[in-house]
Amino acid sequence: MTDDRITDLPQTRDATAALRSTIDIKVITQYLAAQSSPDSAQYAFAYTVHITNNGEQDVQLVARRWLIVDDNDEVQEVAGEGVIGQKPHISPGQSFHYTSGAMLPTPFGTMRGDYEMVTKDGERFLADIPPFLLCLPDSVH
Repeated sequence: MTDDRITDLPQTRDATAALRSTIDIKVITQYLAAQSSPDSAQYAFAYTVHITNNGEQDVQLVARRWLIVDDNDEVQEVAGEGVIGQKPHISPGQSFHYTSGAMLPTPFGTMRGDYEMVTKDGERFLADIPPFLLCLPDSVH
């Protein structure tokens, strides 16, 4: 007699990896000089995230987790439901984008994270947000 849970495990991992690969995430950043105060160690950045569903089924973004690292290697974790007060549904071939911001105590930093997504069948998976740089204009060559 075989244990179905054991034989199903690799398939579940493969299915999750397959779902994860269907979500494409791109980020564009901008330094907000008017909202920054370098003398007070406050550097404001905006980031616009473009999320594209290249899969074959509807997905919903239900939660987010960010790791924000400043130039002093201080790490801030930000997690919560949805994004900008929404839990968007993204149909196959469609995209969702939004703009948000981060305040750093240094002129350089990085962000990365993941979105928790759920299919209409209730399958949950994480979509990786690739690392991106927060920096002043013309400061990185």
